[in-house]
Amino acid sequence: MTQYSKWYHPYKTDKKYSKKVAYFSMEFAIDQALKTYSGGLGFLAGSHMRSAYELKQNMIGIGMLWKYGYYDQGRNQDGTLAPHFVQKHYSFLEDTGIQVSVRVVDNPNVQVRAFVLKPEIFGTVPMYFLSTDLPENDHLSRTITDRLYDANELTRIGQSIVLGVGGAKVVEALGGSDIIHLNEGHGLPAFYYLKDKGYKKENFVFTTHTPEKAGNEEREGELLNKMAFFSRNLTLKEIKEETDHGMLSYTVAALRHAKKANAVSKLHAKVSKGMWKDYKGISKIIPITNAQNQSYWQDKTLAAAMEKGNKKAFVKRKYELKSQLFKVVADQTGKIFDPSVLTIVWARRFAGYKRADLLLSQIERFEKILENDKHQVQVIWAGKPYPRDFEAIDVFNRLHNFSLSHKNVAVLTGYELELSRLLKEGSDIWLNNPRITREASGTSGMTAAMNGSVNVSTDDGWIPEFAKDGKNCFVLPPADTSLPLDKHDQVDYENLYKILEDKVVPLYYDKNDKWLDIAFASMKDVLPEFGSHRMAAQYYDELY
Repeated sequence: MTQYSKWYHPYKTDKKYSKKVAYFSMEFAIDQALKTYSGGLGFLAGSHMRSAYELKQNMIGIGMLWKYGYYDQGRNQDGTLAPHFVQKHYSFLEDTGIQVSVRVVDNPNVQVRAFVLKPEIFGTVPMYFLSTDLPENDHLSRTITDRLYDANELTRIGQSIVLGVGGAKVVEALGGSDIIHLNEGHGLPAFYYLKDKGYKKENFVFTTHTPEKAGNEEREGELLNKMAFFSRNLTLKEIKEETDHGMLSYTVAALRHAKKANAVSKLHAKVSKGMWKDYKGISKIIPITNAQNQSYWQDKTLAAAMEKGNKKAFVKRKYELKSQLFKVVADQTGKIFDPSVLTIVWARRFAGYKRADLLLSQIERFEKILENDKHQVQVIWAGKPYPRDFEAIDVFNRLHNFSLSHKNVAVLTGYELELSRLLKEGSDIWLNNPRITREASGTSGMTAAMNGSVNVSTDDGWIPEFAKDGKNCFVLPPADTSLPLDKHDQVDYENLYKILEDKVVPLYYDKNDKWLDIAFASMKDVLPEFGSHRMAAQYYDELY
């Protein structure tokens, strides 16, 4: 037996964090070289695994080894978005020798193999990635771990079974765990399987990440039962008891199984309690605000300049980082951006409520901002729509087409960890404009702030816990959430234009010393409160 086929850490765990925790997530953003994520959920999980390692916690990660990743974001001949699915190979993952079987529909013997990412590779706790792409499996079984968030409903259920039951069996093979932590409801079958194995409610905790209905999976109970989601066949009476009107909400079921659950910001905890208050038997939901890993995300030279209060050194380093980012802009778009010009970035997952194209709401007004010769502005968009979210892809393409006629506007592809880091280091403004109460946390602004990029944001997610308007960021006045969506959006885009025109742009050019005070305050206020060391410790203290 190798050391990685038993519960093992190559370090002595801190006594404060001695409880054994297995952390299940459908996606992890660990390093640019490992394509096992789509967006914010993965970025959060990756930072958690890094901080757990740096704090010497007795934790392991359980994830999925996606054969084609999420997708590689490319372009069609006309520059519009094209998703590409390319097989991935990782020489740094090692076969643990652990192979378990799970039942999916009528196949009782789908083989699942665990591959380990050792801590020394990318600085995480030991992580076990599961694959069904094995010679022992039939073709359909092999394709379960092909693509993250596969569009086929039955495949998606199979993925949950592999992560949940397969992951739970891998944890058993490693020696068992004191706590099973589900990061979102995708791995819910783990709770059903382990409950039948004698695990108690005290062993289960759950993190809910989204107030969006689409983000809270719901499936027909009888279909899940046929698929073997519950690890054993339930009777019709048991299905009725487990579901609400025949439908199983993964979130509600996880809340009922867990001893305690958390939302990912203080505002999200209030929203979550309101969402689920009418469901019986759910666990207490506490806020543990998302955070990001400082050692991975923050540029050390920028941090040193801020610590010394050296604005000259900060400006010099920011110029260098912008120059690095603008090489990517030139490579992808053929446009030469100027590092001395105020640069606004909107970059994150493309989802409707995040409103990527809010700046295009009044084209003439936006173009006046873009065409101001005295106070020049550059704007960059980046982000991955879900490959079958055609409305989001249309927004991406609209932005691209708009950029073609503007030399100071760029839309980039390939929004993964490395580009995300470049954008945060090389931006002056990090634009975040979701509809209020729709963004559970929104961690991209945290890592931007760590690098002296000033947040311009609606007052949603983590921002209410951080914001000092005009001192460490700029916050849009809240729109009335009871308004129809078009009216809500109108209030926000008019306020956004006004803030850019009257405050942000003039301040950057006419009172740059004060601008730098805001950038420094942003860097000081984001840490340690929104660093993932705080978060990882809080999970042990308050959830486990």
